[in-house]
Amino acid sequence: MTTNFLKPFRLIVFPLAFAFICYFIFGIDSFEDLFNIMSISFIFLVPFSIGLLTVYFSDIQLIKKIRYAMLAPWISIMAFFLITLFLSLEGWACWLMILPVFLFAASLGGLIARRYRLRKYRNEKIQVSLFVLLPFLISPIERYIGDHPSIYKAYTYIDIDADKAHIWNNVTRVRGITSTEDKGWLTETLGFPRPLRAELNYNGVGGYRKAIFDKGLIFHEQVTNYSDQKFMRFTIKANPHEIPSTTMDEHVVIGGEYFDVIDGTYELERLNNKTYRLHLYSHFKLTTTFNFYAGLWADWIMKDIQNNILQVIKQRAEDI
Repeated sequence: MTTNFLKPFRLIVFPLAFAFICYFIFGIDSFEDLFNIMSISFIFLVPFSIGLLTVYFSDIQLIKKIRYAMLAPWISIMAFFLITLFLSLEGWACWLMILPVFLFAASLGGLIARRYRLRKYRNEKIQVSLFVLLPFLISPIERYIGDHPSIYKAYTYIDIDADKAHIWNNVTRVRGITSTEDKGWLTETLGFPRPLRAELNYNGVGGYRKAIFDKGLIFHEQVTNYSDQKFMRFTIKANPHEIPSTTMDEHVVIGGEYFDVIDGTYELERLNNKTYRLHLYSHFKLTTTFNFYAGLWADWIMKDIQNNILQVIKQRAEDI
């Protein structure tokens, strides 16, 4: 009777307890030289260990089903995410971006545990214990190697049937954007601030442009290269201390430790007598040990922001 009672306890509570132990240890600032949440050790090896624990403590009859070994670990993963969201320990955007990695790694851990249980390896408990401890063993090595800053380019464009003067007027300065004009579906889903307007004190090199988003996000932009109705390049600076802590998760805040936008460029190209192609591209920097994955999300987010602005400019230029 006692054994039957403990089975669901071990299957969910043990892996969940392990997840929170890792979360708090990896999040302690004084341990930053050894552990960090924004690391491969946390986003891949921790869910791997959760999956391993879930399946290792499961009934042998359940383990024989490969589908169980792959999907059962997801219960603890989802419970972990929901609890941290409920307690406001992490933001929705951050978890949504790493959820695919967590689920994949947890399933992989479940499959490894299934193999051990079915084949009954010698020194099985010792080997499984070492697998579970991998996040704590690998993380110091990863922190010693350090983060690798990388620069990426997000390129977008749109074709507009309008006079170039009308187009350019909407490029340099963007009047208030209503919620119905805002088509940034990805940034809206992730809870990122939406664009409100853009101001420019004068057209030319040295001009100060301010792109204002809701929730307190402001891009401070300095024009570094300008050709009227043709080309405008500007540096971009987001000051994270200006952004309220409730606006964005600290791990994805723009201008923060891991993600920053460097510059932006508008370029107007004539296609024919009626149509112009407006190019918009930006450079952004990532500083993590998993830029290969974070770069995909950052590129999607930047392109969503840029396409949203281009759609607004197109609509307004063609409506004149």
